[in-house]
Amino acid sequence: MAGVGALLAGCSQQLSGGLGPGTGTSGAVLDPNLPPPTGNTIGTGSVRVALLVPQSATGAASTIATALRNSAAMALQDFAGADVTILVKDSAGTAEGAAAATQAALSEGAQLIIGPFFAAEVRGAAPVAKGAQVPVIAFSSDPGVAEPGVYIMGFLIGDEMQQMVAKSAALGRNSVAAMISNSAAGNLAEASLRSHATRYGISIVAVERFEPNAGDISAKAASLAGNKARIQSIFLPDGGQLAIQAAGALTSVGLSPSEVTYLGSGQWNDAAVFGSTALAGGLFPAPEIDRFNAFAARYRTSFGVEPYPKATLAYDAVLLACGLVKQVPGPRRFDPGILANRQGFISSVNGLFRFNTNGTNDRALAIYQVTGGAPQLVDAAARSFAGS
Repeated sequence: MAGVGALLAGCSQQLSGGLGPGTGTSGAVLDPNLPPPTGNTIGTGSVRVALLVPQSATGAASTIATALRNSAAMALQDFAGADVTILVKDSAGTAEGAAAATQAALSEGAQLIIGPFFAAEVRGAAPVAKGAQVPVIAFSSDPGVAEPGVYIMGFLIGDEMQQMVAKSAALGRNSVAAMISNSAAGNLAEASLRSHATRYGISIVAVERFEPNAGDISAKAASLAGNKARIQSIFLPDGGQLAIQAAGALTSVGLSPSEVTYLGSGQWNDAAVFGSTALAGGLFPAPEIDRFNAFAARYRTSFGVEPYPKATLAYDAVLLACGLVKQVPGPRRFDPGILANRQGFISSVNGLFRFNTNGTNDRALAIYQVTGGAPQLVDAAARSFAGS
């Protein structure tokens, strides 16, 4: 549908006044033909959209839930004239909790399910929502839970690796190696590297998989050094201390950043990596960082705490819902042909993204260079998908 792809552009406006955690919890003007909602709501619009958050789950989950809810409230306030009521439901961090929350939201007339957060929760929510022919936009980064009608908004390491394979080719670094942890994310990273290498004319010299300990990291770095003369780039998709340890081990065997180009993933979008001298010169993909920083400043002003980084996904999803309600009249506003349109959508925080028909997503990310201080922007994020 013409114009749908740009509907998130320019939606973000400066908040006027504080937005406290209790804002919007009552007073919704709702369709009298629907049962009254139970529990927490945000907004007073005629179209009901559910937000599933793991409020009663243990550990850090309740903090994540609060951040998701706060970000959703920010989005609803930012979108002028939003005709949406958000039904906030506790998914409890479990498949069973998410299934029950989805059923409760559907019984109250939800036309779209936003969330849940964890992959296990998505597995519980998906069959309930699909049975009612209501789409899900979840926050998971696990492509294994994506399927037609169940879209995931999380940043996907496979998509990030594809963009970095393309960057390596653009730099003329066509002979590459990789050091990747033995993990589920590592499996996805290696699969993406191998599947996209031929497309971009990349030759893979070696891939070493390591256990997260100093001894094994050093041993795998030494193994790569045996092919040192053939390696132009090394993919290090793990984040934080694992990436820093791997870089130190590689440098010690003659594969330093002055000799090869280190290529990371979105997991490098982390203060520990930014300040690392071991990774200085390395490149990584991320949404444009200044946009997140602007969002974070507004969030701090409204709620007095730092935002959980992935809470921006709730902000984007609610803006998307508001935009579709405004721009696409009638019951087809959340149809697959609209949600998975090839133009995609532009977020004022996370940039350009689109859903695929299989439920995964593509993102147009910027590329940054590690400097040991603030990361340096190398390539700005695209504002449109090629060929869309």
